[in-house]
Amino acid sequence: MSELGPLSSRDLIIQATYLLASIFFILGLRSLTRPTQARLGMQQAAMGMLFAVIGTLLNAHIVTYQWIIIGLAVGAIIGYPMAMKVPMTAMPQFIAFSHAFGAIAATLVGVVEYRHAFTIDMSGTMTGMSSGIAAAVGFEVLFGALTVTGSFMAFGKLQELIRGQPITFPGQNAFNITLIAVAFLSLGVLIYDPGATWAFYTVLALGFFLGISMVLPIGGGDMPVVISLLNSYAGLAASATGFAIGNNVLIIAGALEGAGGFILSLIMSKAMNRSFANIVFGAFGSAPAASTKEGGPVKEPKTITAEDAATQLAYAGSVVIIPGYGMAVAQAQHTCRELHELIEKKGGKVSYAIHPVAGRMPGHLNVILSEAGIDYGALLTDVDDANRVLLTADVVVIVGANDIVNPDAEDDKSSPLYGMPIFRPWTAKVSFVIKRGKGTGFSGVENPLFTKDNTLMIYGDGKSVIGNLVKEIKALDEGH
Repeated sequence: MSELGPLSSRDLIIQATYLLASIFFILGLRSLTRPTQARLGMQQAAMGMLFAVIGTLLNAHIVTYQWIIIGLAVGAIIGYPMAMKVPMTAMPQFIAFSHAFGAIAATLVGVVEYRHAFTIDMSGTMTGMSSGIAAAVGFEVLFGALTVTGSFMAFGKLQELIRGQPITFPGQNAFNITLIAVAFLSLGVLIYDPGATWAFYTVLALGFFLGISMVLPIGGGDMPVVISLLNSYAGLAASATGFAIGNNVLIIAGALEGAGGFILSLIMSKAMNRSFANIVFGAFGSAPAASTKEGGPVKEPKTITAEDAATQLAYAGSVVIIPGYGMAVAQAQHTCRELHELIEKKGGKVSYAIHPVAGRMPGHLNVILSEAGIDYGALLTDVDDANRVLLTADVVVIVGANDIVNPDAEDDKSSPLYGMPIFRPWTAKVSFVIKRGKGTGFSGVENPLFTKDNTLMIYGDGKSVIGNLVKEIKALDEGH
């Protein structure tokens, strides 16, 4: 009993730390559902991870801490500078990159567990594995491998290292479904006969290939849904890893991440009016199609000077700002807050219409505006609510947004944006569109909003243009 006592005490401490880790993970996830408590949620999740790491380091099966310490040091040396230096504009691809490395870890654990089980040890025996463990390891390497290549593909598209437009070919959905069917058939063989090494490595190889084939046809504008779905896959891989190695905290944390990512994917696909089945099987993006609208004379966008725009903003009773990825690129959120404060000092009311897929990941613009200290109460995050406010708005200021204000999403059935809920700034009295140039949005689709009669363009960097508007409004006050 003297030998079992210390082991039992250590196991008790490990399970207690895992319990605390799980509680903090759940509290963190709950806090993240409220924007005002998001920072607290991240701190709670970080505390949960700390307890999880402590519990894992207490594992009695660890022979030496040498490589663990080296791994912790290397990870900290690489991770901390990356997290501190990566700008908010690059956060979506950074998250995709992080998913890839987390999935690599899960996949490697699965491969090592399988090889270890079917390798003859020093005593001349081979342990093998049960069908239940084989199922867990199979799911682990399938979803892990899929997430690795899928996340690298998402990173490449977001970073524009790979063509952002959908890359499709005839029969692509059928091809992807066939690959998935073969992968699960091989998984079934592995569960039936855990010693069938060919089935294991077939599942692994098909997982890597599926990550590429399922993300390849996704357009850059649809990438927020892909990121949330890859997040779900990474969670499933982590949970399966927990079952494979008997780690309770991995099971719980992976299940939370998997379920959270899945639910978010459903919400995002609904917000974009996309078929969730097409998201799962790939090829739900499409290349820009020829418009079905009748041809006619090409209208040129009308422009307005910062001075004239500032005059209208200074005396507007209701102003709605619609930010897009261009605001994040220009880092214009702080000057936007200054403009907001000036308008409100003059008696106007300012709101922000935030589309669910604005930016390149869910909540991207919410974080950008929160960083600038803009109160969450000023944000309109429901498309229908925002459109009701737009109906009575005096001025709409569109900063770097494009696809989320494209009328073709409602008017042109041939448009790849058709069916996506959008904002209707053209229903307001006047719209000012701040853009760097006449280029299209991330989807590559032309935007007829820019040529509507009550739309006026202000070309230039978002931060500089808004800064000029601020100066002109201040000049108006000084002139009086």
